Amino acid sequence: MPSSADNQPKPDWPAIIAEHERWLRAVLYARLRNADDVEDAFQETFAAAITGSDKLRDLDRVGPWLYQIAVRQALQLRRKQGRRQSKIEQLAQQAPAPTERDPLGWLLADERQQQVRDALAELPQRDAEILMLKYLEDWNYQQIADRIGASHSAVEARLHRARGRLRDKLRARNVAGATR
Repeated sequence: MPSSADNQPKPDWPAIIAEHERWLRAVLYARLRNADDVEDAFQETFAAAITGSDKLRDLDRVGPWLYQIAVRQALQLRRKQGRRQSKIEQLAQQAPAPTERDPLGWLLADERQQQVRDALAELPQRDAEILMLKYLEDWNYQQIADRIGASHSAVEARLHRARGRLRDKLRARNVAGATR
């Protein structure tokens, strides 16, 4: 008996890549936090997807399938890198600040953005990922649920917890507006 995959049209990879590229890059960035690593993992994601396209059972579920592949590729990349990247970030955070900074050159908005980035970097990857999909991609709960293969209520709960954790990190940094 032929499987349902046998009755499906072949995937149109250029169209699939165009449709899913932006949000998959956001997911990868939330996990890897480095543009070069995101590029590597993105390429590996679609290489794995194209190679394993016989495992795609339903073209309507290509988003969650690609999400799983992207997460797996990000994890593999992180394993290959070991702890090297986190040590570099740790050393960069411990580096003394330059002494010749012009106070007039600093804009409050830039400082706050950096504090938010730093707080986001301290969050668990899943929290950073869902916050980026919500606020960077401006997706609603259902769009996120459809792409990551979770229920609407699971996305609501994850976003609620992630916002709370981010708010706690920002409060610890005394960032204005983090008291709500």
